[in-house]
Amino acid sequence: MINPTDFNVIHSQYDELNQLLSQAITQLKLSITAEQQTKLLLYLDKLLFWNKAYNLTAIKQPKQALIKHIIDCLAILPHLKSGKLLDIGTGAGLPGVVVAICEPLREVTVLDSNQKKIRFIRQSITELQINNVTPVASRIENFELEEAQKFAVVTSRAFASLTDFVAAAEPALAKGGWLQAMKGLAPEEEDTASLVATWQIENVALAVPFLNETRHLTNLYKLI
Repeated sequence: MINPTDFNVIHSQYDELNQLLSQAITQLKLSITAEQQTKLLLYLDKLLFWNKAYNLTAIKQPKQALIKHIIDCLAILPHLKSGKLLDIGTGAGLPGVVVAICEPLREVTVLDSNQKKIRFIRQSITELQINNVTPVASRIENFELEEAQKFAVVTSRAFASLTDFVAAAEPALAKGGWLQAMKGLAPEEEDTASLVATWQIENVALAVPFLNETRHLTNLYKLI
């Protein structure tokens, strides 16, 4: 049984944050167990606790961090394609670790060139016993894979340019796989002009509970 005193940062706000997370899970119609929900809050707590040392996020207020990081990532779960997943530029583990907590049967690899952030993820998943995450400290350009090791899904929350994301992610994508980019605004026509000849592109508008900002998930499937 988790006690609010088990949390380093959010203990005084535990009840409020837990209720907010419960409401978001209900609104998103997700099947998340009580244990998984607790792990999400513990992961948030660790992120905020280690933030000063590892510079993990600019958001320091727990409620805002819950909404803009954890709940924001939860909103993509109903739309994620199935299969082994690679999260490029994962930072503090977003969305990769959140996906792994909620989908423990999915293999997830989280990749970032920042050694401190990968060290944080490695420590956190060990403490929280999240066994389906492989953290990798590397630039995506240096992350070489055999064909059989490639991923059915490649995600990112960090790439500003869709074309840059596609160029970086495609070498890691298995045949028949999907690229799924978390975006604010849907990409403009000029952002996709160089891609439409070879990629099927669809933009899914996301309704993120308690977040009054625009969010989209851009899905790309290779046609040729």
